[in-house]
Amino acid sequence: MRELSDKQQRMYDFIVEFMDDNSYPPTIRDIQAGCKISSTSVVDYNLRALTEKGYLNRNAEVSRGLQLVHGGRGRPAMPETVTIPLLGTVAAGEPFPLPTADAQGSETVDLPQSITGTGENLYALRIKGESMIDALIADGDLVIMEQTSQVENGQTAAVRLKLEDETTLKRFYREGEKIRLQPENSHMDPIMCDATNVEVLSRLVAVWRFIG
Repeated sequence: MRELSDKQQRMYDFIVEFMDDNSYPPTIRDIQAGCKISSTSVVDYNLRALTEKGYLNRNAEVSRGLQLVHGGRGRPAMPETVTIPLLGTVAAGEPFPLPTADAQGSETVDLPQSITGTGENLYALRIKGESMIDALIADGDLVIMEQTSQVENGQTAAVRLKLEDETTLKRFYREGEKIRLQPENSHMDPIMCDATNVEVLSRLVAVWRFIG
């Protein structure tokens, strides 16, 4: 393969390390911050160079559309698609009851490895509702979620309201002893909850939409 510039090598090393640590690719802004690059346009230019030189495959239509051609650090390249479980529906609107246990895990979905990485600790949920529409998460979309009990303020998370035994997908903000579950829809109000009533189930990794 063709030789890389210093900046391209730094970006490539960051992408490999990020994927080793997280099992999914970084976004352009992740690369900009991690490599201390002045603008996203510079990142985009050098990603095109890495693709042209045979180091990456790239789907520019998705935010995490990078794939290492040779798997990185001597690893074999991963399959083009990864199968993850589709566990049911999550509300992007008013919270509603969890899917029944016997329905969970009965379906799967095949998604590009460039989005899912290895697929470890990931699952898909189908969106119901319009409360996240301003974040381009629409009714019927699939959201790819990473299982975790911890999220940072401002991250989008699937959470369970314990007393109500209901789930919802919202931006998560901890405010003292309260949790604010913020919709991304200017016509909807946030949900304020006691922190003890909120269980974080997973955080958003990517959104997948089927067209046509």
